Amino acid sequence: MSEPSHEDAAPRAGGRLALSLAITLLFTLVEALAGWLAGSLALLADAAHNFTDVLALALSWFAWRQTMRPADKRRTFGYHRAGILAALVNATGLAVLALGIFYEAFRRLQAPPAVKPVLLTAAGAAALLVNAGTAWLVHRGSQSDLNLRSAFLHLLGDVYSSAGAALAGVAIMAGAWSGLDPLVSLLIGLLILWNAWRVLRETLAILMESAPADIDMEQLVRDIAALPGVSGVHDLHVWSISRSLRALSAHIAVGDIAVRSGAELQKRINNLLRQKYHIGHSTLQLECPGCEPNGLFCALEQKPERGTKAD
Repeated sequence: MSEPSHEDAAPRAGGRLALSLAITLLFTLVEALAGWLAGSLALLADAAHNFTDVLALALSWFAWRQTMRPADKRRTFGYHRAGILAALVNATGLAVLALGIFYEAFRRLQAPPAVKPVLLTAAGAAALLVNAGTAWLVHRGSQSDLNLRSAFLHLLGDVYSSAGAALAGVAIMAGAWSGLDPLVSLLIGLLILWNAWRVLRETLAILMESAPADIDMEQLVRDIAALPGVSGVHDLHVWSISRSLRALSAHIAVGDIAVRSGAELQKRINNLLRQKYHIGHSTLQLECPGCEPNGLFCALEQKPERGTKAD
């Protein structure tokens, strides 16, 4: 069975985000109340940590709502980049969280505090169930949506953290060194930082209008040039609007052909781009061979200011 399209999956993704947000918020309030009643700093600290997930999910849900807005005269490509900006903020938050874990882990390794292993294990197990459930809700669709991906990694980091805390609690109950708890936290922090870097790298690439990493530009040009009727390609631009929405613009050099033949050629090129390179939005300008400049990629120059002359 084929995966649902981006348009079909989007409403369900918003519902899963909202459900994950509600569950995480409820669990955070319960954990904070339990920590206050029990006088447990560990539970209160974990509740504060889970509150960062509430903020991340709320931001992702708000960005999802923005991406559903139609294009207008101010945002002619629509609001899809709202999800990219949310992913950027969430990934930055993950990196800051990892640095905070490193600081606290190193501090505790120097002087390991007394740990209540039963409380640590119980809290870790409960958090593991909640975080695993919410991560599962957000996971579907995260492969093609960077906003969902960043929210999923937030929750996945908590899954690892909760599992590590529960296992550390069990090990300490069995007589292991109490410093095992911050040592596990260091490993979890490294994993969170790696995932944050992956999202940041992809987010910045999209914001810089980079060509998608999985597209071989030279092969793309060869594929277009191999189509009957194409004699050259120039002024080529390929970029991503979001992780799943790709765009292309190019000038295609052709012979002296009729308008109907040109339309059929454009259709063949669009089919090639959609099927092989997953480019759903393309703008093609047909030109006679004499119009072709020397370069394949167009050099965009800044427009001279008023009152000055261009060199």
